[in-house]
Formats: sequence, structure tokens, C-alpha cells
Amino acid sequence: MSEHYNIAEVFGENVFSDRVMQERLPGKIYKRLHKTIDEGKELDPIVAEVVAEAMKEWAVEKGATHYTHWFQPLTGVTAEKHDSFITAPTPEGRVLLDFSGKELIKGEPDASSFPSGGLRATFEARGYTAWDCTSPAFIRKDASGAVLCIPTAFCSYTGEALDQKTPLLRSMEAINKQALRLIRLLGNTTSRKVTPFVGAEQEYFLVDANTFRQRKDLVYTGRTLFGAMPPKGQEMDDHYFGTIRQRVGSFMKDLNDELWRMGVTSKTQHNEVAPAQHELATIYSKVNVAVDHNQIVMQTMKRVASRHGLKCLLHEKPFAGVNGSGKHNNWSISTDDGINLLDPGKTPHENVQFLLVLACILKAVDTHADLLRESAADPGNDHRLGANEAPPAIISVFLGEQLQDVAAQLVSTGSATHSKEGGVLKTGVSTLPDFAKDATDRNRTSPFAFTGNKFEFRMVGSRDSIASPNIVLNTIVAEAFDEACCALEQAEDLDKAVHDLIKQYLTEHQRIIFNGNGYSDEWVEEAKRRGLPNIGSMVEAIPALTTQRAIRLFGKYGVFTEAELRSRQEIKYDNYSKIINIEARTMIDMAAKQFIPAVISYTGQLAATVNAVKAAGCPAQVQEAILRRCSTLLKETSDALEKLYDLETRASAMPEGADRANYYHAQVVPAMEALRRPVDDLEMILDKNAWPMPSYGDLLFEV
Repeated sequence: MSEHYNIAEVFGENVFSDRVMQERLPGKIYKRLHKTIDEGKELDPIVAEVVAEAMKEWAVEKGATHYTHWFQPLTGVTAEKHDSFITAPTPEGRVLLDFSGKELIKGEPDASSFPSGGLRATFEARGYTAWDCTSPAFIRKDASGAVLCIPTAFCSYTGEALDQKTPLLRSMEAINKQALRLIRLLGNTTSRKVTPFVGAEQEYFLVDANTFRQRKDLVYTGRTLFGAMPPKGQEMDDHYFGTIRQRVGSFMKDLNDELWRMGVTSKTQHNEVAPAQHELATIYSKVNVAVDHNQIVMQTMKRVASRHGLKCLLHEKPFAGVNGSGKHNNWSISTDDGINLLDPGKTPHENVQFLLVLACILKAVDTHADLLRESAADPGNDHRLGANEAPPAIISVFLGEQLQDVAAQLVSTGSATHSKEGGVLKTGVSTLPDFAKDATDRNRTSPFAFTGNKFEFRMVGSRDSIASPNIVLNTIVAEAFDEACCALEQAEDLDKAVHDLIKQYLTEHQRIIFNGNGYSDEWVEEAKRRGLPNIGSMVEAIPALTTQRAIRLFGKYGVFTEAELRSRQEIKYDNYSKIINIEARTMIDMAAKQFIPAVISYTGQLAATVNAVKAAGCPAQVQEAILRRCSTLLKETSDALEKLYDLETRASAMPEGADRANYYHAQVVPAMEALRRPVDDLEMILDKNAWPMPSYGDLLFEV
């Protein structure tokens, strides 16, 4: 950035934004395109042709030579195929630049080469990408040049969704339709659209790239499979919000610059709790744009980090013993004329619309807690959830004292007469101002917490797309709105019916409300007594996708067909098995080729030292004790390695599916943990120069 860098001047300069469209499109074309965007009308091919030409001219002026349909298959990352703007050479040997409406609207990637969960066989290759005109195109500039990226959906030749974007857009339509019904019943005649908004907080680690490359586990799996804790971790609480180191600050400066130019509203940056851990948060945007932007954030982080000699780790638990990384999904719903349906106002007990929306959300989360838990299920999250500021696996809702009190009043008496106020915070220092404090504290152990005018779903893993949890949130809340509307539309006295329904929903679903310590053993027992599911792992969560209740839910609102749900279930089982398989094989490789040889060499030298000391007539009890300890741990390592190898061999030979995933979870994962224990103990004994790879201390404190 230059000394006179101006964010306002560069922000969005590489985005084919609404402002750019107004400048470059004929007035009638611009209005017709916006009718498609705002009202969901079908895109006219004539409009697409004009837009494509304008988009090409703009992109070429920005230095773009290629374009790509940028989509989000079920791999967890984005995909793209680059095509240049050039056409066939003219007789004079020159090339022309062209980009048609058809090329803008539709692409044809190979559908059989992406995960389909059985929807597409290898010989059934055709698939389509379709332009999502509600998410703006952008130009990404990197070592390959400038590329026009067109956000698209991805589906098979037979129409099934093979991506994250398509069901997300379907869920947005579902909640829009049902939310409009609800607010119309409550007297709103002006709002035309209701849209979910999301702000994602992205946590990540930065480590030195050279140190990273010396660790096979980080290279192959993104997390450390071995590693003893250094003398200092995060126990001093001195890294959180601490002064940002110069090397990291330089990375953050360049990261912000790239994100701002691509229209990503990078807002907040700071050191997180663990050493080498950081966070970036963006401003709220429409959920499909927020999903795209979060993918851009993760990709840009990795690319910028490499330019600074760093590696960005997005795994949920790259280091044992310190905080893992999550992605807090801040979700709200707002009308096109600026009404946030989750804004309680100053007197929530009098805000009937808010109370009804809140009651519906509590009903949705309680009814479909298993689906919400599954939406954040990830092998990395199995290591993260339940400690170090990550929420537990039990889904509950934190409302805070104010709203919990209002809910209690409604449940007990059927009406609420007051709302608790925050009062004034007095600092006791004459030069510091007293100021109004919130009526409610925050709860970092809650997976689904109300935080003023939104819900923060804290369970999402740092690597994962935020599409999945928002698909679930949009759909389950749409169902709750639908059922509320069906009840209210039959009522003779609407006001009484609304109040009765709020009380009914709060009474029936109050078990989901919990404001206490989600880490306590008492909560586990209390949740069990309440009948709340405690789904501890990814393989236990996956079956929620294909329960009859889930199939009916997603089918009713056109978000997923049963075939699409079953395909996603198969993909998730397969992904879990493959990830654990890679981790287990990496551990086997590291133990057999690095740790055991290093320990054998060290014990050989130590044995020679013992003999030399004894030959000199000196006592060697200390050396002998160390040698015995190393030999014992070496034997434990060898035995654990042999067992892991045997179990992994059996698992990898099993047919794909639930049985294999469950075998990996129940048998292979514990065997991996058993191998790690003696190796980590050996790291604490061997001379640092004898240890075959960088330590946790080298990784966490070198940047």
C-alpha cells in the first residue's frame, strides 16, 4: 500500500458491482437484470448477452485475459476452469476477444470428477455451472494473471445439486416466502423481500513456511499428529488482542488490500487466544454473498501467506493443548427496507413481532438440533468441540438474562410486563465516562447464542464452508414460520392467537434455552435429563441427514431431494474415512521412518555412554534410568505402530460407507492416539538435535 492509501478509492475496484453495472449497462438492461436479482425472475438471454459484453470489456480493461465459472463443489474448496477471451484467429492471423451471454450463463465442467455420492457414475460426465447473478463477479489477480471469476451454481445433467450454492439459494427462497407470510399477518404491507444476512469470523494460524515444510503431518493433513507442548502455551493469556507482530502485520496489510479490492468487507483483525492464532471478521452481507466472500477470504489468506514466507493453517485443531479455530456464523434476517426481524428494540417484552420470530427460532433449533449439529460436523471439529472456548457438542440456545426473563414471564403467566435493563457501568475513575451497559452478558460456551440482534452459531469449523449451517438455519426457520402462519391464518382473534402461540412455543421448547456453563459435567447430565441430543462425533452426526423428518423438511421446501441428501451422506462418510486414512498413514510413515530410527540412534549413543562411564569407574544411574525410560517408550511406540498399521489395513480394505467410517472412528482413531502418547513423551526426553522435526515451540513462537 502507498503512503496515501485510501480504502474508499480502492474498495471494490475489482468487482463488477451494481455501480459498475449502472455505468456500463443501458438503462433498460440494468433494470431488467435487477428484476431478475431482486424478484427472482428468469434471466432473459438478450439481457445476458449485453451484460456479458459489458463484463468482458470491463475485465479486459482491468487486465484480465481469462474468465472462469467459480463454483463450490462438495470438496470443501472452490473449483475453476480458466478460458481465455480469445476466439479463433482471423485470416490475417489476429485474434478477437469475445465473451457471449451463453458463456456467461452456462459452463460445462466434468460432473463425474467431483464428489456426487453416487448421483453420477464415471461414464456420466456432463454437468453444468449456472451464473448466480445475485453474487457479483470479481477479478482475482495472482501469479497466473488477472482472471474474471463468475460465481456459479453447479448441478448434474439430471438437475441434482452437486454443490453448496444451489441448495443455499433454494433455502433463501424458502425463508423469504415464509417470512413474508409471517410479517404480512402482523401488518407489514411494504416489505417485498426477506433475506438472511451473515457475518463470518474466520480464525486461523500462521506458521513459518520453512518450519511447516519440515513436518510431514502439517504438509499432508493440515494438523500436527505428534507434538509435545512447549513450556509456554496460552496460559498467560498474553497473545489475545496483543500487539500484532511486524511479520504478521505485514501479512494482514496485504491481505486487507486484496480483499478490499475484491469487495470483501474485511473489518476486524486481531490476535486470537492461542500463540500464532489470529482472526479476521467481515461485515454482514446477504448469505450467498457472505458464503462466496468467506471462500475468497480463505483462498486469499493462503496465497498472501505464501508471499510472506508463511503458511496459513485453517484446520480446526492444528495443535493439541491450545485453542482450536472456528468460524462463528452470525446470522440474522432482514427485510429489503431495512427491518431486522431479530432486533428486540428497547422493550423486547412489548415487541410482538420479535417475540414471535424468537419463539419460532427456538422451536426450529430444538426440533432440528441434530441437523444443526450435523451442519458443523467435521473430522477436525471432533478434536475441537467442548473446550478452549469452542462450544460443546450439545446444541443449546443462550438468550441472556433479559430475554430469558421475558420468556419465563410468558411461560408462567402468558404475558410479559417488563424487560430487564442494562443499567450504567460505573468505572470508579473520575476521568473515565460512565456508560450504558448491555442488559445481557455473553456466553462463549454456547453453540447458538443471541448477541443483541442476531444469533451467533459458534460451532462451525474454520475450514468449512458456511453454506451448510446456513442452509439448515434458513430451512428449519422457514418451516417454523410456515407452521406458525398456518396456525395464525385460521385464528378468529389474531392478536390473541399470536400471544398464545408465542407462549406455546416457548413452553414446548424452553428446554433448549441454557445460559450456564456449557463445559460443566452438570450440563451434560442436565441436557440428558432434558432430552437434548449429545452428538459427540462426525460419524454420529451424519445419519441426521436422512431421517424421515429431514427428508420431509428439505423436500417440502425444495432445498434437497431425498437423492441429494443420501448422496451428501455418502460423501460425508467417505470424506471422514479418507481423512482418517490419510492421517493414520501419515502417522505410520512418520513413526516408522523418523521417530523410531531417531530413538534407536539416540539410545545406541546413550548405551555407549553408559558403558564408557562404567568403564571409567563412575556411577551411571542417571544415564541408565534415561536409557530404560527411552527403551520402554520405544517398545510402546513399536507396539502401537504395529497395531495402528493392522487396524488401518483392515479399515482401508472395507467397502465405502457408514461401516467403514464407524470403524475408523471406533478403532483407528483411538489407535492413533495410542501411538501419539509415547512419541510425545520421547520428544520430552531426547536431545533437541536428535529429534527429527521442529517442535511446537518452533511452530508457535517462530513467526
